[in-house]
Amino acid sequence: MSILVVGSVGLDDVQTPAGARTRTLGGACTYFAAAASLYARVCIVAVVGTDFPQEHTDFLAARGVDLTGLQTVEGKTFFWAGRYGEDLNTCETLDTQLNVFAGFHPVITPELARSEYVFLANIDPDLQIEVLEQMRAPRLTALDSMNYWITSKRAALTKALSMVDIVFLNEHEVRLYAEDTNLIRAGRAILALGPKALVIKRGEYGAMLVTRGSCLGATFFLSPAYPLERVVDPTGAGDTFAAGFMGYLARLGVHSLEALRRAVVHGTVLASFTVEDFSVDRLRTLSLSEVQARYDEFRYLTHFQSLSATEGECFQRSVNECAPGATIP
Repeated sequence: MSILVVGSVGLDDVQTPAGARTRTLGGACTYFAAAASLYARVCIVAVVGTDFPQEHTDFLAARGVDLTGLQTVEGKTFFWAGRYGEDLNTCETLDTQLNVFAGFHPVITPELARSEYVFLANIDPDLQIEVLEQMRAPRLTALDSMNYWITSKRAALTKALSMVDIVFLNEHEVRLYAEDTNLIRAGRAILALGPKALVIKRGEYGAMLVTRGSCLGATFFLSPAYPLERVVDPTGAGDTFAAGFMGYLARLGVHSLEALRRAVVHGTVLASFTVEDFSVDRLRTLSLSEVQARYDEFRYLTHFQSLSATEGECFQRSVNECAPGATIP
């Protein structure tokens, strides 16, 4: 199975409480490809400038990433600089230079148009629509977006959302788009547009999968974040999460509700590795066996048993015996 990813490849300056790095490898496509290539063949459609270091191209090629869709244009590569404080959920953007990315126009060759899986990273929704209209018969399509497109190109984004199977947004973006502070109602509003599933990224609090179902248990799946003692750099965690999600489904070839839930966990696990170092440095040496080991550990951490018959009867009796407003013993 092959996964087509369309988005940005860039260079980053990052400051966190753990230190700082300049001109590191960045961009949504980069994080996605570095992680998803553990599961399946990845094809990139993006643009870089003539200043883009050859070592970064070599790294992606060494991971088996198809770079035929990576354009090199005269000029400077997309650049972003950001600073994280003690609250790693919040990042202050210090500088953004679109450079050659400002004129980016995805070129989808006939071969790329036959990709089975498609992930559209955070780009102009008009470009996302253009790519989707060129795809032949993909098995699964997904997109990510941001508040800028929600407020500036709502109509185009709405059309793009209606054309994909999976939507990735963070909590703020879901509430902003649906114009509803309640995540449950907001999630259902987005699904009403056509997607089969919505993945709500919640940072250090994990992720929520929203699907269509007749009951709460069939509609929502909640996954906490993997507990880490030290987070170095949160940059790219969301794109890596999407890579684990899409990569697992592409490798499995099954899109059942159970598979989608396991995909959320794979995304959570991949993101937990990414934040352990700057840029994609942790992903450079990461193996699928390490991912599986952390997946198994995560499964153990989140497992709990149902109440036994005796425990259930005891608990219910205690509830019945409590006066209104009393504390259950």
